[in-house]
Order: sequence, then C-alpha cells, then structure tokens
Amino acid sequence: MATHPLKTQLEEGPFNLDEMTPGQIVYELDKYVVGQRKAKRAVAVALRNRMRRQKLSAEMAEEIQPKNILMIGSTGVGKTEIARRLARLANSPFLKVEASKFTEVGYVGRDVESIIRDLVDIAVEMIRQKRAAEVEEKAQRTAEKRLLDLLLPPLKKTKAKASQTELDKQLSSERLQKFNQTREKLRRQLREGKLNHRSVELEVPGRSFPSFEIITSQGIEEMDVNIKDFLPGIFGTRKRKHKMSVEEALDYLSVEEESKLIDMEQVTREALERVEESGIVFIDEIDKIAGRETGQGPEISREGVQRDILPIVEGTTVSTRYGMLRTDHILFVAAGAFHVSKPSDLIPELQGRFPVRVEMDSLTENDFVRILREPKNALVKQYRDLLATEGVRLKFTKDGIGEIAHLANLVNENTENIGARRLHTIMEALLEEISFEAPNLSRTQVIIDGKYVRDQLAEIVKNQDLSRYIL
Repeated sequence: MATHPLKTQLEEGPFNLDEMTPGQIVYELDKYVVGQRKAKRAVAVALRNRMRRQKLSAEMAEEIQPKNILMIGSTGVGKTEIARRLARLANSPFLKVEASKFTEVGYVGRDVESIIRDLVDIAVEMIRQKRAAEVEEKAQRTAEKRLLDLLLPPLKKTKAKASQTELDKQLSSERLQKFNQTREKLRRQLREGKLNHRSVELEVPGRSFPSFEIITSQGIEEMDVNIKDFLPGIFGTRKRKHKMSVEEALDYLSVEEESKLIDMEQVTREALERVEESGIVFIDEIDKIAGRETGQGPEISREGVQRDILPIVEGTTVSTRYGMLRTDHILFVAAGAFHVSKPSDLIPELQGRFPVRVEMDSLTENDFVRILREPKNALVKQYRDLLATEGVRLKFTKDGIGEIAHLANLVNENTENIGARRLHTIMEALLEEISFEAPNLSRTQVIIDGKYVRDQLAEIVKNQDLSRYIL
C-alpha cells in the first residue's frame, strides 16, 4: 500500500540512512536481489534495530545485543548478495568468510580471530579512503607545487643591500616577474597533460633493510606488532634517486602528500569504533562445520571450530594490530544449504546466538527471467554494455530471455542446482562466439531471440554428459 509514495521518496534524491524504514531498506535491496522477501525483511529489521540502539542511553545500548541471522538455502539464491548489499547500504565494514576454512586451535589452518582482524583492516582502509577524498584537493595542489619546483627550481632569495641601485631593483623585479610567468605557463601545461612525456628525478624511500621471517606457534596473524611498521625505525630509511615521468611523479607526490595530511591514529580509532558499532560478518558454509563427530578423518575439528567461533559471536575482546576490539555488537549473518546436516546439528550454544532464522525460497523459471532483466546489475545489462565497448549492439528479445531462463532451470533440475549462478554459465556459453568475434563485428547489431538461444544451446542441454562439463 505504501509502494508508490516510497518509490517517489527514494527517487527524489539522497536519503538519510538513520531515517530509512525497514520498507525502504527492502526497496533498496530489491534493486539488486530478486525475491527472497523474508530474508530481506529480516536483515532490514536488523539494520533498523542497529539505528534504534544508537538513539538509546549508553547504559541501555550496552545491554542490547544484535539479532544475528541464520539463512538456510541452497547455493545461488541470493544469501551473500543480500548481506553484501546491506553492508554497502549501511556503509559498514563487511567481511565474507567460509566457515570451512577455519580449524580449531591446535590444528593447522586459520584461527577464527583472524575474521575480526581482517574486518578491522577493511574498516581502516574504508576510513583512510574517506579521509583521502577529503584532503585530495589540498594534496593535489601541494604535489603540483613540488613538481613545479622540480621542473623549474625557485629563485634563490638574495638579501637586499643598502648599496643596491634602482636599476638593480628593477632587474630583480623583472627577473621575478619572468619567473612567475614561466611557472604559470608550466602549471597550465602540467594540468593539460602536455608535460607528461617529460621525466623528473625524485627521491624515494629505499628498501634496503634485511629480509627475514618470524614464525610463531599460532601463525603470523597472531602477532600484535606489525614488523613492517618498526623495521624502518631500526635500520633507518635510505633515500634513492628514481627517474619517472611527470604523470607518475604527480601521482606519487599526491599520494605522499595525502599520507602527510591524514592522521592515521585518528583513522584507526574511528575504524575500531566503526567495526564495534556497525561491523557485519557473513559466515558462509556454516553447514559444513555442523554435524556430529565421527571420531576420524577431516571432520574431527567440526565441533572444535564451532566452539572457537562461539566466543567471537557471543562477544569477546580480540587483539588486533590497531588495538583491542570488542565483538559484542557486530552483526553476524550465517548461511548454509543444510542439505546433509540441519541447523539443530550445530552446538546448542551457537544455535542460540542466531535467533533469527530465514529459509530462502528456491528460484523458479520466472525468477530467472526477473534476475536477467530487473536488477541494476542484471546480466543482460552487463553483457550489453560490455560488448557495446566493441561497437556491437546486443538486443535481447522477450522470448530470448525466456528461453535462457528455461534452459537454466532445466539444467539445474537435471544436474546440480546452483541457483542463479547457472545463468552465468548459460550466458557465457551463449555469447562465447560473439565475444570472441566482437572486435570484427563493429557497428553490428546481434538479436538474441528464442531461436538463436535454441540453436546455440539446445544440443548441449540435451547431451547430459556434455552439459555437465559446459553448463
């Protein structure tokens, strides 16, 4: 009932994330993910609750825990995409990990605390890029000035002498005026790219410190100190001359000036706070670590991994190279197909930490048609724009898109059901010849209709053995 006003409101211009209703969040997710309304509603409520929590008193906000979500559904139905788009919408640090990559303490493999360290690294880079955008203009001006000084060294200042005649003063003034004119001319040429072919010599830091490796029992990721940060302080920083083009020098100097203007201590403080308050971790393949122990083979560490993940999810303090971080208010979204195991096969403590459970809908042929056409990043739009760069105009007819969806659904039923990912394999096989010949087909229009799709793919789909390899 509120669809039309909502659409108008969102299309009028930028909106404040703090004021977005769950309905508006779902509307934004609809632009990229087809169907899965239950999952979208669950994540929209989770995001809205996070905003509500920020408006509470500090004492009450501390008590409210995030409502972690467990998505249950086969591969390719949109689990990861929903979580990724949610994080992008909220401008939150986001990390996707596979549960099967981790092993319990004592076994060879990644330890679960590296999830949080990686998330902090992502947040630091997010904030650093934001700060870099803020100081970009100032850094560019300073870099330009430094580069002009290399191209045209400044005039040496001379002390005015009492015996200096009016003629000497006039000559000095004319010299300065000519220098300024030349400098302005160089500045214009630099901005227009006319000096890009010239080369300059810059002093860059040398990398002459010894190379060595430190191994600990828990792996290099356990180390709280970043070796690279203090090595230059021990061995000193040696400068070396390096010749580069004016264009490269301007980029190099701009980055150098940006780093001088950015307070990295403030960046890391803000990054830690951003992770603690709005970080999102998507744990995929959680069903791979569910199930009872067999007592032998590689499954021996399944329950151990769950017990190691548990403290991170329920709230603990993790040591990172930027400082200590609490995980109490990070939102965890877990997902798995659960074909063999069941959510109840997870250890009870971990089950309790994912109170919101959402069963994903299986994709139908009609869903495939919508996936091909409706989202902002729809496959049809991607291939059309890609080949347009070669001068080839792709035109997908209604029956052509319907046939692609039909074949994708058919292959999913007859082989392995990989959901919407099947559309990628179908499209690649369908457009392989056009993509290969595209440079020779400039200013050509290719119509992808039902007949074209059947001619290209019908034999492959019919041949079960061949379709297993190609589609």
